[in-house]
Amino acid sequence: MLQSEFFLTIQKNPPKDEQSANARFLIRGGYVQKLMAGVYTLLPLGLKTVRNIENIVREEMNALGSQELLMPALQPKELWDETGRWESLKGSMYQFEDSSKKPVGLGFTHEENVLAIVREHVSSYKDLPLSVYQIQRKFRDEPRPKSGLLRGRDFFMKDMYSLHTNQEELDDFYTTTATEAYKKVFNRMNLEAIYTEAAGGVFTDKHTHEFQVLAENGEDTIYHCKKCDFSENKEIAKVKEGEKCPGCGETVMESRAIEVGNIFRFDDTMSQKMNVFYTDKSGKKQPMFLGSYGIGITRLLGTIVEVKHSAEASIRWPEEVAPFAVHLLALPGGESDAEKLYGNLVEKGVSVLYDDRANVSAGVKFADADFVGAPKRAIVGGKTESGKVELNGKKITQKSFLESC
Repeated sequence: MLQSEFFLTIQKNPPKDEQSANARFLIRGGYVQKLMAGVYTLLPLGLKTVRNIENIVREEMNALGSQELLMPALQPKELWDETGRWESLKGSMYQFEDSSKKPVGLGFTHEENVLAIVREHVSSYKDLPLSVYQIQRKFRDEPRPKSGLLRGRDFFMKDMYSLHTNQEELDDFYTTTATEAYKKVFNRMNLEAIYTEAAGGVFTDKHTHEFQVLAENGEDTIYHCKKCDFSENKEIAKVKEGEKCPGCGETVMESRAIEVGNIFRFDDTMSQKMNVFYTDKSGKKQPMFLGSYGIGITRLLGTIVEVKHSAEASIRWPEEVAPFAVHLLALPGGESDAEKLYGNLVEKGVSVLYDDRANVSAGVKFADADFVGAPKRAIVGGKTESGKVELNGKKITQKSFLESC
């Protein structure tokens, strides 16, 4: 992609009305544009980054055997009445009437919807276990949207649902299959996510688990142990900072963190309410056991900025997340070499942004490159002699550079 043709809207100064680092950086860097409180437009640079996050999540969900579908955001009240959550979620769920005065809502989670699908299409133990997921735009009536993309009203999320014949099967999928897949997702983004016990919030009265990334400006407080895997959200914590870890006896720490994923076990509660049963080997009707698993896609975009940015106008994206793998900068005297390198990179299938702008100073190009945050920044021309490239501060031959890509 030629930078002279790319819709890149980098601003000279950060927005004055944003407190969180992720909102300031993403708005100033041309990744998003704020439309209203808690609602952001993904601009081309932001969308490219989000699509890469989606691809990582999609690959790991497919690898565990889950199948992708796409359910409607607009849902009828009667579906939610089956579980009683239409009333209990008032204040969190957008609920309104259509032109015929029929109550409808924007589903910010899809347990009811997926159970309605399974109720119609799955009837035998031979069809289970089953796991499906979607990556979809969600809407939540957040009364106090804040922290940029970390707490919004309109956002992208991956939600997966698993159906099982019994509690043991659900527990195994929950604690092993799904949890390990989640760890792989976050590891691929160079995020260390801590598996944390938590309350169910508006979703369930059962204890759940979150994946928390330590961040100075995180909204959550967790108590965790550095030696073992003990971690609890403050809302349910039985052990406080300075006390002994119940797992290994080491001292428990208190940290701020950002929740990037959560998993829930509904067991057979919702299936009983919605009459979702299967026939077992003996011909007897049994309720299905349901698990629900979420990952915040746009929240991950904001989280990576919160923990990876090194200044108000600088970031280095994880390799698999970056909007471009290579940012190629042409300085005076290097235009011809840069043009050839760009063609070779495109031919190799490398995702590259080529700063071909002729009437822009080197300082502006470097400043803009800090926002793009490509893992590889290649400079041709200027103080770099012909036939060489300055790659992330180190001068190498153009041949070596192409081989490294």
